[in-house]
Amino acid sequence: MADLPKPRVTPSRPFTHTGVDFTGQVEVKANKGRGIKTTKAYIAVFIWLSTKAIHIELVSDLSTAAFLAALKRLCARRGTPRHMYSDSGTNFVGAAKSLLKERREALQYYINSEFLGCISGWGIDWHFNAPSWPTAGGLWEAAVKSMKHHLKRVLGEQKLTFEELSTLLTQIEGCLNSRPLIAITDNIDDLDCLTPGHFLVHGPVLDPPLATDDCNRSLTAR
Repeated sequence: MADLPKPRVTPSRPFTHTGVDFTGQVEVKANKGRGIKTTKAYIAVFIWLSTKAIHIELVSDLSTAAFLAALKRLCARRGTPRHMYSDSGTNFVGAAKSLLKERREALQYYINSEFLGCISGWGIDWHFNAPSWPTAGGLWEAAVKSMKHHLKRVLGEQKLTFEELSTLLTQIEGCLNSRPLIAITDNIDDLDCLTPGHFLVHGPVLDPPLATDDCNRSLTAR
């Protein structure tokens, strides 16, 4: 078996190396009530490659504009990724081209040459898998499968509004970011485990809030 790729084993800021994939369509109600017309929506799943931390966004369609909006929300909450990885879907390719075009225009028209050298390395580098090679994106495919596992068992045949489904997806995100990765110690009586949430909020996301004294002791210990 070959070594893992560098983005999988190199320490980095959260979501510096990010994989992304879309799920199939879901039905969303226009508003609450029975007999309400439903529309299509899609779920974008972002995954931090080195820790498997997940970020989920509900999007209205598969257009480049909708995906760019989801990417902007990711950047605002988690920080701008340096490298993005995806399959060769047309919405991803379009987003990459749009970002590259906007960056080139900004560098050309709005930034002076002195400042240009300092930020020449800024921007998002997009890496596409070869066409017809779905196993190359196994990490984010597994994240989509885990998200669907929870979604189907909670949602069933229900139809939710956009706001309700967004809330549910955020709770599923918290659940997935609280899943155990490995044990922290070799002590069999120690039930603490390392989770993706440790790299985001220094602990499982779904843990109850710390008391003030506990928080102070935790910070002192670090």
